[in-house]
Amino acid sequence: MAAARVLWAGGCRRRRRLLLSTSASSSTSSSGGRAAERGERPDNAGPGFRPPAHSHSDWIGPPDKHSNLRPVIFYVPPEESALERRLREARQEAQASNQRFWARHNRAFRQEKEEFIYSRLKAKGLEMRDESGQKATLNAEEMAEFYKDFLNKNLKKHLQYNRDWYKHNFRITFLMGQVALVRALRWLRWRKKNVEQ
Repeated sequence: MAAARVLWAGGCRRRRRLLLSTSASSSTSSSGGRAAERGERPDNAGPGFRPPAHSHSDWIGPPDKHSNLRPVIFYVPPEESALERRLREARQEAQASNQRFWARHNRAFRQEKEEFIYSRLKAKGLEMRDESGQKATLNAEEMAEFYKDFLNKNLKKHLQYNRDWYKHNFRITFLMGQVALVRALRWLRWRKKNVEQ
């Protein structure tokens, strides 16, 4: 079954369920198949598991095979306020943005790495597989050159991602503060009302 973790965030006790299912990859439909080929999750696809209807927690799935990030299925309370809905949607938007960026980035990394290895082995007169059938590799110094070039080439993308990441997180933090303040004021009004009675 699922394991539970209790997190303390902003003084509020939150439970998150960790999905131990390995079926988190989305099923590929005709439009989903094209998105998967590009290294992205289709918009309508979520983890292959849905939490039970009686759950009152966010659920965290296993790592996505393209982005290596764990998808979150956010709990929607029945009486969610407009502010709480804005917070949940901001969190979902940040998650979707991170999934898209890292899926594209990881796909580009793997493809360029394979091309680099192939070109270096070809320049040495070697094949991709040796006589025993094992995949041929390069030494650490040669791979360090690839990693350096890849990071330098993608520096602007990483800087833009970091700016976007900070924007998302500042917005989420601001909304979390507002939600916590509204809940605290609601609790104080409730307490005051009960003390007077």
